[in-house]
Amino acid sequence: MRALILLGLVGFVAQLVDGSLGMAYGVTSTTLLLAVGTNAAAASATVHLAEIGTTLASGISHWRFGNIDWKVVARIGVPGGIGAFAGATFLSNLSTEVAAPVMSIILLSLGVYILIRFTAFGLPRGNLGKPLRRRFLGPLGLVAGFVDATGGGGWGPVGTPAILASGRLAPRKVIGSIDASEFIVAIAASVGFFIGIGSENINFSWVAVLLIGGVIAAPIAAWLVRHIPPRILGSAVGGLIILTNVRTLLRSDWIDAPGNVQTVAYITIAVLWAAALAYSVREYRRHKAEETVEAIETDLRKSEEETTSA
Repeated sequence: MRALILLGLVGFVAQLVDGSLGMAYGVTSTTLLLAVGTNAAAASATVHLAEIGTTLASGISHWRFGNIDWKVVARIGVPGGIGAFAGATFLSNLSTEVAAPVMSIILLSLGVYILIRFTAFGLPRGNLGKPLRRRFLGPLGLVAGFVDATGGGGWGPVGTPAILASGRLAPRKVIGSIDASEFIVAIAASVGFFIGIGSENINFSWVAVLLIGGVIAAPIAAWLVRHIPPRILGSAVGGLIILTNVRTLLRSDWIDAPGNVQTVAYITIAVLWAAALAYSVREYRRHKAEETVEAIETDLRKSEEETTSA
């Protein structure tokens, strides 16, 4: 019962993060399942089955708040589904001994990317309004879908920053569109896993609990995306993913690091993580202060112009 409650909380928090940041539900949930010893393919299959429900709920919530560009959903979702099916088939044919470290490496790489991306750069906002072309979204969806299925997560970490980096779509619409299109990816990956490993290796009670937690969080996240600082959240999630997957790799048969080496690694990561969070908070406050000053200066200029014209 304690494990199910923990999974429910993980599903809630993961969807809260995913729905407000556009990434990390799969990465966070799969990381936990691997940490408790779940088979790599089964962990990814469990998360993707739960995501069918959570992405549907998240998509509906984002649609109600006007956070979705349906052209982007169509152009990236279908290639994403193809990539996810291929990735699920690939992962299903790997041995457990190989699959677990491989998945941890993918998750670790995504965690590093998330941490650096949001700590150092925040969210780009240039080029708003310019169209996102099919020749960009199609290959992006294919790669993101494949990484998502093989890594148990990756649709958001690959897709969201790539579209944000283009600066052509408002951040809230990027997040809403990525979350909505992930519904297609989750279905395609689940079909691939059912064909590859069957249903006997999937714990459906875990699927249900992850799903319940995610569905509860989905509407809250869709509202929070308008208010929460993505830079700080990205730094927090990236550090957590890095710490957890380094732990998995250091304890794997590939490395089997001594206890003192593990301790030094954890402390080093924790210090760097704290520094990244502190930097993100400082930069967020600095940018907010600059925006406030600019708004005041704009209001003063308008007042002076109105006074002069009068």
